[in-house]
Amino acid sequence: MFKQIQHRRLRRQTHSTQRATSFFGRRTAERWLFNAVLTAICLVMLLPIATTVLISFKREQDVVRKPPVILPCDTPTSRFDPTACRWATEGYARVLAPKSTGAWPLGFTLTGNLLRTYIPNTLLYATSASFLVVGLAGMAGYAVSRYRFPGRRLLMTSILAITGIPLLTNLLALYQLGVDLRKAQIPFYDDRLYIVLVYIGFFLPLSVWIAKGFFDAIPRELEEAAFIDGCSPIGALWRIIMPLAQPGLMSIFLLTFVNVWNEFIAGYLLLAKNEFKPAMFGLYDFLSQNIINFQVISAACVLIALPVIILFLFTRSIFFRAMVEGALKG
Repeated sequence: MFKQIQHRRLRRQTHSTQRATSFFGRRTAERWLFNAVLTAICLVMLLPIATTVLISFKREQDVVRKPPVILPCDTPTSRFDPTACRWATEGYARVLAPKSTGAWPLGFTLTGNLLRTYIPNTLLYATSASFLVVGLAGMAGYAVSRYRFPGRRLLMTSILAITGIPLLTNLLALYQLGVDLRKAQIPFYDDRLYIVLVYIGFFLPLSVWIAKGFFDAIPRELEEAAFIDGCSPIGALWRIIMPLAQPGLMSIFLLTFVNVWNEFIAGYLLLAKNEFKPAMFGLYDFLSQNIINFQVISAACVLIALPVIILFLFTRSIFFRAMVEGALKG
């Protein structure tokens, strides 16, 4: 009898061990499969970027050769020789157009319109529009989050409905308005001010909703404690609420900045002078002039994308924290 009981216990332990091993083995296989799928997706998304960077450092002969090669490191006797790689910067030289001046400290100046005109214009539009959108969306989101007033729900519903209207449908009216403003000869009027206002009006509605979501996640008890300590409503907003809402406001800034930086059609139609055009117009200009010079177009793409990449490298921690907090608190 005792031996039968021991045998049953041993068999149960064996079944439990087998089930646990099968469970952990299945979990490990699922984890490996999930990581493999994510890796494949990342590689597919990085492929166009890597191709653009590689083409920007190739010579024109290596770009148009058939059959094409990924790396220009082949020789008549070898398909790949690292010592024979033919990397070139002629694409960047065509875009930047350096001109020797002999002046200190570099001895040359960059005369290309992309770096001298178009990218600074876009930097001005994106920075000014982003800061103004953050300020306006922060104040509006805080007011809607903390105060109850008649028509509040209708107002937020209307703002949400406005976000569904694409900018393209309003371009004809905005273009005619810009023409009328130029004809009116208003003092201090500038097309650059007009395009910044257009960007603010287009990206502000969605930003108000994002800011409201972050303010809703901040407990009201923190403000009440600040009021008890003698802090004014404005002081509580700037000293208590704004630092806590910093990830959300930073995400609004980044989203607005990237959207303005990548925008083309409004800057192309609403700005009359070429010296006011954004960077995407500069890329379009290069595309029309260098339709077969892919290394030049690739170099222009890399230079246009570089400021946004640098911005995300310095602000990625705040942006990812905003994404995590929005997922957990939303």
